[in-house]
Amino acid sequence: MDSLTQIILGAAVGEAVLGRKIGNKAMLYGAIAGTIPDLDVLASFFTDTVSALEIHRGFTHSIFFSVLFAPILAFIVTKYETYKNFKSWTLLFFWAFITHPILDAQTTWGTQLFWPLDIRLAFKNIFVVDPLYTLPFLVFLILAMRQKKASKKRHFYNNLGLCISSLYLVLTLILKGVSYQKFTKELAEQNISYKTIKTKPTPLNTILWTANVDTKDSFYIGNSSFFDDQPIHFSEYPKNHYLLGDLAKHPKTKRMIAISKGWYTINKKEITLYFNDLRFGVLSIQPNATNFVFKYKIEVAADGTPFFLEEPKEKSDGKKLLLDLWGRIKGN
Repeated sequence: MDSLTQIILGAAVGEAVLGRKIGNKAMLYGAIAGTIPDLDVLASFFTDTVSALEIHRGFTHSIFFSVLFAPILAFIVTKYETYKNFKSWTLLFFWAFITHPILDAQTTWGTQLFWPLDIRLAFKNIFVVDPLYTLPFLVFLILAMRQKKASKKRHFYNNLGLCISSLYLVLTLILKGVSYQKFTKELAEQNISYKTIKTKPTPLNTILWTANVDTKDSFYIGNSSFFDDQPIHFSEYPKNHYLLGDLAKHPKTKRMIAISKGWYTINKKEITLYFNDLRFGVLSIQPNATNFVFKYKIEVAADGTPFFLEEPKEKSDGKKLLLDLWGRIKGN
């Protein structure tokens, strides 16, 4: 999830653990702890693209990390804070750490919660930025912050924020199930034979959903709003995996394929190959759009080593997407 949401969640968790003891400091430390797992993005400055992608939401988003570093930070804080209860500080950091990857596991990228096991949980029931999750949560957190630390209202507002945000996540899982049924029914009616289907919400909402459909030679992408009254249009994207040639055997390419979970296409412009990660779709809801969210140019060194360079995104695509989403959510 976005940084603001993780800060809010961490602050609310910190308040739930230690708010009655140390007041707003609990929110402050919870907010800081809630952002620490995302420091793994710094890996992109020190390593290649493939390694950085493997590291992202790995070790720092694991139960192991939470268990290991919670007492370390608790030990450090008790050295200078007046409140010295080591166990309470450990619980604050542990819960602020662990709720971060649990929330991230609801998104498309997912998390390696059980690192070092190579298991990435990705329930894909919420977009990385969702105002309906974040804004009510923020309002109740501010209301709690304005109360005295021993106030019952403070405890009530904070718990209400935690409960409402959690119930919203449950609702998104239900909506995901409903959208899945709509997509599978439509695929059957259009006689599209498929191996696997993955669904996820489109940006900033849980009304309009996207399906990625895996067939023998192509992937299909379709969008469906709960207000639709017309059949779903599925855009077809040929896999073109054969274009990789011998590059497909290179360890770095295999790692990239593993990262994408096999949901990728290859396209060629003149002599340059591009690797498109289809899990995140395209920056458009227009039929047959090709401006993929994650597109990597493949450059091959003299020794045959491929390098995957992420293509920059056009800001204009993002702005147009937001406008198109507003219209598409209302139905087709």
